[in-house]
Amino acid sequence: MDTPLHPRLESWTQPPAAQADACVHQVRMEFPAFSENVGFGRTAVAMFASRLDFTLDELEELKIAVSEALSNCVLHAYPNQVGWIRVFMHIENGELVVAVVDDGVGIHDLEKMREAGVTTRPEDCMGLGFTFMAEYTDQLEVESAPGRGTRVVMRKRPAAAQSSPQTRSEPDET
Repeated sequence: MDTPLHPRLESWTQPPAAQADACVHQVRMEFPAFSENVGFGRTAVAMFASRLDFTLDELEELKIAVSEALSNCVLHAYPNQVGWIRVFMHIENGELVVAVVDDGVGIHDLEKMREAGVTTRPEDCMGLGFTFMAEYTDQLEVESAPGRGTRVVMRKRPAAAQSSPQTRSEPDET
């Protein structure tokens, strides 16, 4: 007997065979915004990132950045309700791209919230999430709209790849 997919996953179908090669270096996942899932998401991103030539220190930095993005979803996106976090990962020209997306309440003053020490929950948050994400990735993009959710995109290239055009994900064709 086939188990039906969760309604949010029904649109996630197998890609056409012609796109199979392009899909080798991408992963999509979705899970409830519970604190118990932050470790799972962080570890899954690190495992995917290990396809590139990241050092252990770089993987630890990436895990911190992803933990902050996921924790923001858990703590801020869905007050008084259960919501979903979507994580998209892909490798683009030897660079890891990770997007963390929620459909929560959004951020009312994004510029202010990106400042170090600013938080909507001073009783249990330090307000350093965006600071850590920016510090431990090469590029951080944040899009948000009140009532429509938030999308955080982090890009990171292994330090070894910054001086070399080849990575394990792009083998030499010779």
